[in-house]
Amino acid sequence: MEEVKVIELKESVFADNDAEAKRVRQQLRSRGQFLVNVMSSPGSGKTTTLTRLINLLKSDYKIGVMEADIDGAVDTEDIVRDTGAKAIQLHTGGMCHLDAGMTKTGLDSLETDGLDLLFLENVGNLVCPAEFDTGASKNCVILSVPEGDDKPLKYPLMFEKADVVVLNKVDVLPYFDFDIDKFKGYLAARNPSCQVIPISAKTGEGVDELAAWVRREASAWREA
Repeated sequence: MEEVKVIELKESVFADNDAEAKRVRQQLRSRGQFLVNVMSSPGSGKTTTLTRLINLLKSDYKIGVMEADIDGAVDTEDIVRDTGAKAIQLHTGGMCHLDAGMTKTGLDSLETDGLDLLFLENVGNLVCPAEFDTGASKNCVILSVPEGDDKPLKYPLMFEKADVVVLNKVDVLPYFDFDIDKFKGYLAARNPSCQVIPISAKTGEGVDELAAWVRREASAWREA
């Protein structure tokens, strides 16, 4: 009997994406552009956090934003109205993540000439986006207090891929059974070098520390 040929499609897909991600990063570095890939569950406060953050940074950087969703343009409209930043909407056609090729298409469509700080708001979930390298300079994961302190245990890859974790909605800590020390311990077990920045996007608490992180990492990226 003829031997059955087996093709590992997932392995091939990831290899192709990693190669494209490397090209995206090289292009960003050659242009002196710093791209932050923002990932989280739906409703964690990605857009509100970005709005606060951009308004703190827009006097120092020329900023562009790519908003990714399965459908709709609500987040892009909010960003443009509330920050004045240049922004475009990316529709994934039902896909639950962005890959490097989609990011490249977004960057080309955004027309990034003259921009030096870029944000990619990925599709909202804690699974698929972590599997695909977008080519971003750094990965930011937002977790909100109502989601619970055990998420690094349940979604380890997402937190392993994070360069920084933003703990949002700390203003409601008194009303939820969220143990910050436990959360930091769970995260450290998965990603010991990852920084945690507690914020409230609603009140603005802690967002200045996140802005400082962006400034520091953007500077290091350009000097590397």
